[in-house]
Amino acid sequence: MVYKFRLLSDEAENFRRDIEIDSDATFHDLHKAILASVNYPDDQMTSFFTCNDNWIKETEITLEDMGSRSDEDNYVMSETQLSELVTEEKQHLMYVFDPLGDRVFFMELSKIEYGKDIDEARCVKALGEPPTQMLDFDQLMSKNDISSGVELDEDFYGSNEYNDEDLDGLDLDGIADTSSIDDLY
Repeated sequence: MVYKFRLLSDEAENFRRDIEIDSDATFHDLHKAILASVNYPDDQMTSFFTCNDNWIKETEITLEDMGSRSDEDNYVMSETQLSELVTEEKQHLMYVFDPLGDRVFFMELSKIEYGKDIDEARCVKALGEPPTQMLDFDQLMSKNDISSGVELDEDFYGSNEYNDEDLDGLDLDGIADTSSIDDLY
């Protein structure tokens, strides 16, 4: 079988990649095809996630064995065939290409072609420019509005003063008297 995946980005409006790959290929083969299609170097700890219909992450497939607990399934790209976790059209996946920035490509298995095989994954459609692989520190700061010129003063953090009336109505039974905390040591 041949799987046809469509990749989209929420950062690059006109970006799209369609990749065909054999269903018996590994997630590592798909990883390499994605990197080649967007011209990213292979120097990040990327991972795939299978997702439900609402794009909620479910199963992670890592680039390297992360040594998870033995009672959890541990999927590694080079050891996991696509057909093991991807089985039906319209199934959603995410490809995390920037783990520090938590940036992803949204993927969908757009088509399954039965009775066909291909030897090597290939990008069959490439539209638009991909987002940059790694955001630099300044971009991350502006993305989080930390360096937007906001003064980090009392208005930002709130006042450290309180009024005894603010505590009226609170059930404070069972809360330790912290005035003698030094006596505990």
